Amino acid sequence: MLTLAPPPPAAPAAAASRVARQLITLPGGAFLMGTDDPEGFPADAEGPVREVAVEPFRIAAAAVTNAQFATFAKATGHTTEAERFGFSFTFGAFLADEVAAVSAPVAAVPWWRAVEGACWRHPEGPGSHVTDRQNHPVVHVSWNDAQAYCAWSGTRLPTEAEWEYAARGGLEQRRYPWGDELTPDGRHMCNIWQGEFPALNTGADGYVSTAPVKSFRPNSFGLYNTVGNVWEWCADWFTPGEETSRAMRGGSYLCHDSYCNRYRVAARSSNTPDSSTGNIGFRVAADLP
Repeated sequence: MLTLAPPPPAAPAAAASRVARQLITLPGGAFLMGTDDPEGFPADAEGPVREVAVEPFRIAAAAVTNAQFATFAKATGHTTEAERFGFSFTFGAFLADEVAAVSAPVAAVPWWRAVEGACWRHPEGPGSHVTDRQNHPVVHVSWNDAQAYCAWSGTRLPTEAEWEYAARGGLEQRRYPWGDELTPDGRHMCNIWQGEFPALNTGADGYVSTAPVKSFRPNSFGLYNTVGNVWEWCADWFTPGEETSRAMRGGSYLCHDSYCNRYRVAARSSNTPDSSTGNIGFRVAADLP
C-alpha cells in the first residue's frame, strides 16, 4: 500500500511572520558569561565567570506584549495553562478586597496569592483586564505557553547564553545593561521595587506593576527592559541534567535589594514549565535565515 507523506506545515500567517521580521540581528561571538560579584547568589550558579561563544542570532527588542499574545490566542485558539488550571499567582497588594478575601496566601511567600481566575487576560483575577495595558508585557504565561507562541510565530526562546549576551549589550562584566551603577546621576533605568519590600513601593521609577515593554532606554544592542519589569523564560533547563525547572532571566518589578536583587544581567531564577505568575513573561529569538 502506498503511504503518503504528511503535508508540510503551513506557513505562518502574516501576523506571525511579522514577529520574526521585527527581530534584531546580533553578530554573536565570545563573551564572559556569569559573575563572581559578591552581590550575586552562588547557589543560583551565577558563576564562575567563563568564556562562552554564541553564534549569530536574532532576538526581539522587547518582551511579547498583551496585544501580540492576543493576536496569537485569537489565531490559534490557544488556552494558557493558567486558564486551564483555573488560577495563577498574583502579588496580593494588587488585588481588589473581594478577590483578596477569597485568595489563599502562599505559605513561604505570603505576599503571593493563588487567585482563581487570574490569567493573562485578567492579571489580578476577576474584574481586572488588560484593555489599557496592550503594550505591557503579557504575564501569567507558562514556559509551555511561550513555546506555543514561538511555534506559531516561527521563533524560539533564547538560550541563557544568548539572553545574557544580548542583555549585556556589549558591556563586558558590567552589573547592569548600562553599567555598574543602579541609578546613574539619580536616573532610574529599570522597573524594580522602590521602597521597603513587601510593604511599600513608592513607584519612584514610575511604575508599581508592569511597565510598557519599551519603557526606559534600550541597551547598546537596542533591547529594552532586559532587567526589571518581568522575568523572561529561556530555553534551558535551570540545572543541566535535572529536567524539573526552566531558567528565567532579568528579574521583575518585584525585585528589591533587600530580598531579590536579581535585576542584574548575570542573575538567574527558575520555575516549572507549567507555572505562571503575574511577573513572568518572555521575549523571542530565532536563528539567522
